[in-house]
Parts: sequence; C-alpha cells; structure tokens
Amino acid sequence: MQSLRCAVIGVGYLGKFHAQKYAALPECELVAVVDSNPVQAQAVAEANQTRAVADYRELLGQVDAVSIVVPTRLHFEVARDFLAAGTHVLVEKPITVTLDEADALIRLAREKDVRLMVGHLERFNAALLGLDLTQDKPLFIESHRLAPFNPRANDVSVVLDLMIHDIDIILDIVDSEVERIDAKGVTVLTSDTDIANARLTFKSGCVANVTASRASLKVERKMRMFMPNCYVSVDFQNRVLAKHRKGEREMFPGVPEIVSEESVFENGDALMAEIKHFVACVRQGREPLCSGQAGRRALATATEITRLLKS
Repeated sequence: MQSLRCAVIGVGYLGKFHAQKYAALPECELVAVVDSNPVQAQAVAEANQTRAVADYRELLGQVDAVSIVVPTRLHFEVARDFLAAGTHVLVEKPITVTLDEADALIRLAREKDVRLMVGHLERFNAALLGLDLTQDKPLFIESHRLAPFNPRANDVSVVLDLMIHDIDIILDIVDSEVERIDAKGVTVLTSDTDIANARLTFKSGCVANVTASRASLKVERKMRMFMPNCYVSVDFQNRVLAKHRKGEREMFPGVPEIVSEESVFENGDALMAEIKHFVACVRQGREPLCSGQAGRRALATATEITRLLKS
C-alpha cells in the first residue's frame, strides 16, 4: 500500500515523540514537522530525517494525516483547518477548550469523511488493555493521579491536565449517563485548581471517586475497580494489572478465600500503540477507539467539574 503522508504540528516535549513514532513506522512517511520555534522544529526534523516548517498552513492539502500537539487553546483552529482540507486528525487531549468547538470538529470530520481521534494516551496503556470487564461491571471506582508540578502544563487546570485521563477511561468503562457530580478543589501553586476531587454518580448505580493533583511529591497513576466478586487494580505508572477474586475454598468458616493474580507489562509503548491505532483506523476507514465523540464526552464532564470547582 502507498505510504501515508504524515506530519506533526507542534514538536515540543510531547510532539517530538509523535514525530519519532511516525518516522519509525514503515507504512508512514513523515513529510514534515511544524513548530513556531524554528530551532526546535529544525532539531526534531534533522533527528527524524524530514523537513521543518514554520507555518502549518503550508501543509494543508499536502498530507494525509496529522498529529496536533499544540497548546490546548490552538487545538480547534489547527484541527479545523486540517479537517476542512480532508486530512485525518489525531489531536491531543483535551479535544478543544469548549464543547461548541468540539461539536464543530465532530461535524466537520463527519462531513469530510475523515477520522478524528483524541489523544487520551492512557487508553493504550498495556495494563488497561489487559483488563477484561465483559463479565462484570464495576459498582465503585477509585482513581488517583498524582504528579509533581510541571510548568509545561499550567495553561489548563489539573482537571483538564490530569484528571481528564481518568474521566475518559471511567466514562468508557461504566458506559452510563452521569446523574450527579460533586467536586472540591484547592489552589496551591498556581492561580488555578492544583488538587481536585470529583465524585461521579451514574444512572447505572456505579460511583466513581476521582482525585488528581499536580502538587504532589510523588508520581502515582492508579485506578481501583470493585465488582461483586472481584477487585481490580490498574497501575498505569508501572503497567501492572492486579486481579483479586473469590476462590473456591474458605479463608474462615463461611468466608471465601481471595485468589490474587498479577500481570506486569514491561515493554508497553502507549504512544506507539496509539499512533499505530490511528494509522490503522485511517487505512481501514473505521472509528478510532477514542473518537471525537468520546473526547467530547470527557470534555463535557471535565467542564462541569471545573464549573463546580469555581463556584
């Protein structure tokens, strides 16, 4: 098959890794990398044997697919221009700043019959991919996403920076309408919320307690799910999936034993898995795992949490 002509728009900290992945895929041709910083663009271009471009508009109509890894406030404008040109788009999370912008991108992708995917990277974490919930749906979910402060991501609140990862995963797993949201937050290091907790109550009866902090001294990315006969822990940071189930024997009279099983996924490359999935969806004309609609759903919940925190 003919190579897919690809480009990466924004090659800062995360974008340069997108460029590396496209350059390594035999089915892709990395046509160019784009950045407003010419020194950064040239460095990434040379490292990946491609060319540097200062203005993304030069590539409109010249590429088949792009990763958009620019600041969130620019997501809508850049994604809109490429979608309008008939280009398939992988845009980093959150999909846009507002729901109206997200809706506009979803409509445009549908009109142009191109794929729109949102880069919720944790969907492709090997530990999560190893989880099978076809038999049981969680009744209670608890997640903690803690990180030290990083000035690179201070253009959005901790909800849109960190918590939205877990919001997206939980919404996908529970697959039920959110009935009620309660939220509390604290400003610590910036003028925006740095530590937040949200409690999501779903119409199905499931409850999710979600905590995110960018003012922590340690890194932790864990999610725990409780089912009637099983407890599952997903450690995103270390790519460990642990399952604890009722056994056939008794631990005490009338109390079943707990049988534990742990899987460690040592060689997972979530970003490569994400980009391979995007490329496959483009080639096969199928809807991505994290579609524009899924990105919009996560943004809607995160936006409501943000509103509650500010009120």
